[in-house]
Amino acid sequence: MLQPGRPRHQQLSDWLREQIEQGVYKPQDRLPSEHELSKRFGVSRITVRRALQTLEYEGLIYRCQGVGSFVRRPHIQQGLVRLTDFAEDMARAGLEARSKVVHFAPEDATAEVAARLEVPEGSTVVRLDRLRLGNGEPIAFDRTWLTPFYAQFLEGKDLERETIYGILEALDIPIVRGRYRIEAINATPEVARWLEVPSGMALLCIHRISCTTGGKVVYYQQRYYRSDRVVYELVLERDSRHRIPPAEGMPLREFEPVFQPPRKKS
Repeated sequence: MLQPGRPRHQQLSDWLREQIEQGVYKPQDRLPSEHELSKRFGVSRITVRRALQTLEYEGLIYRCQGVGSFVRRPHIQQGLVRLTDFAEDMARAGLEARSKVVHFAPEDATAEVAARLEVPEGSTVVRLDRLRLGNGEPIAFDRTWLTPFYAQFLEGKDLERETIYGILEALDIPIVRGRYRIEAINATPEVARWLEVPSGMALLCIHRISCTTGGKVVYYQQRYYRSDRVVYELVLERDSRHRIPPAEGMPLREFEPVFQPPRKKS
């Protein structure tokens, strides 16, 4: 039972949070209904809703209208502040990472690719396309271009389970810097087919350039994330001592992808 002295919705949200953290309710488990919680703790439905809203705001649960509230998979503590690869992202989110290679061959560099890789337009590059899976479900589609020098190190490797970062770092070619740009795009028929979404659906497209020591570009990548499975959360810090923010902006603490479980059908 709830104790007097503290707001009831806070006590209820604390109890639910403990249940989730202790594993009583696991990712994708359905929580008791508003009616069940209201009856069990002797509180109003409004109190229950406020408690659930708190947990939803914290990213612990998600709610489906007419279906109920479900435990969300743990947030991934990674992103554009710390340079990581897909396998590391998935591991921190509690998902098993796997890739399906759908294309790996040389081609002529377009103007855009040449500019990103810092090579002449029309020169030979190698394109690697992979469907990225989390627990066997499509999460992202990657299209990666490398110069032949770096692509040679991927030959004969298990690109369905190994990452470019891991392969190169094992050869003492570390990835030390990355440059990102995120934009919203509509899925082309090809990308939609791989991601199992409708053609034209809104996706998050991340353009990434990864560099090794000396600023040498290793690859240019376009990653298409399913927008129903991935969102980005941003955490900033403000120095309250200064009334006017510094020219370079507020310090960035976290900028991370949050992988959401598939929505259950009603």
